[in-house]
Amino acid sequence: MDSTQLVRGEWLFVGLLAVAAVVALLTRRTNLPYSVALVFAGLGLGILLPASDVRVPPDLILTILLPGLVFEAALKTDLGHLKPAAGAVTLLAVPGVLIVAAAVALILHLATGLDLSLALVIGAMIAATDPVAVVSIFRRVEAPQRLVTTVEAESLFNDGTGIVLFAIAVGAVSSSVDAGNAAVAFVTTIVVSAVLGGGAGFLASRVIARVDDHLVELTISLLVAYGTYLVADHFHESGVIATVVAGIVIGSYGRRIGMSERTEEALDTVWDFLAFLLTALTFLLIGIAISPDQLTRSAEYIAWAFVAVTVGRAAVVYGLLGGASRLIQRSDRIPTPWLHVLFWAGLRGAVTTALALSLPLTFPSRDILTGTAFGVVILTLVIQGTTAGLAIRRAGVTSTTS
Repeated sequence: MDSTQLVRGEWLFVGLLAVAAVVALLTRRTNLPYSVALVFAGLGLGILLPASDVRVPPDLILTILLPGLVFEAALKTDLGHLKPAAGAVTLLAVPGVLIVAAAVALILHLATGLDLSLALVIGAMIAATDPVAVVSIFRRVEAPQRLVTTVEAESLFNDGTGIVLFAIAVGAVSSSVDAGNAAVAFVTTIVVSAVLGGGAGFLASRVIARVDDHLVELTISLLVAYGTYLVADHFHESGVIATVVAGIVIGSYGRRIGMSERTEEALDTVWDFLAFLLTALTFLLIGIAISPDQLTRSAEYIAWAFVAVTVGRAAVVYGLLGGASRLIQRSDRIPTPWLHVLFWAGLRGAVTTALALSLPLTFPSRDILTGTAFGVVILTLVIQGTTAGLAIRRAGVTSTTS
């Protein structure tokens, strides 16, 4: 990278921060979710700025922005709140992702004639949810904590599941993959990644408990967030799952065994800021990465993929989760209004865009695959993101319904 490119990158970074601040101020006066407004702003930047200034490196979102985002959310996940929602989260984040990916692959294949292996790649890319816009509305209406935890935790864990499935699907395009071996690899990756993240979180928690210096402790948390991801990824495991588990362990076990009040405040404040910054950059870059030409060329595939992902989400929420809920004690069942909200919370965002960008330039039908993924992101953000508040109010979901 020459000095001209470096200076141009610095100005672009500063410009993105300025846009993020302006968008944040404007959305405070409207009902438009912040993340949705950021994507629109990014789309505008992508159209207005020269293409050479706005190219998004394939690994930027996946390896730099995403680990920090999932770690911050995991750090705030209280195991006490997670336990009652653990069953629902597991169903949504593992079999739920597989069902949605399979539904997308089958419907796209039958409706458009797209090769089934390529259709499965699209299914894997758009199977994971990103409910940032919905969660921000939850906080305004004081939604039940168990519902909020379910939506947030599903997103945390299904990111990892989707990425693992994506890697298997991409491999299946270039070579035959035995279904049994693929299933073993899928389960092994999840388990190994979780163990790796749990071990890293445990060691970091013990060190933090012995160090009475909040700056050092913050540095350790940053090291765990990105170091755990990189180590897991280096050994071909799931960096997202490892980072999520590490964050949950530090946020729950680490706080309980002797983390000072000053350290807790510092962790919450610093990671709140980092999450705000990373969220802004991620959704702006999502908008910038999306080419209007790609959307036009992929219009038929986008329409069918959106239908498929909506059908798959309905099957998972109402069929799988709703059906399983009826088999447990009445007091622990998920209320029907919650199911409506969970269905509408199935937005797509950062992970879908990152996976689309990570496809090799020589990958078969790459433009169609990436254009379809980007189009589904836009549609879910525009349709569900802008109406999430209405859906929540219609469902009557407030803290009094828990």
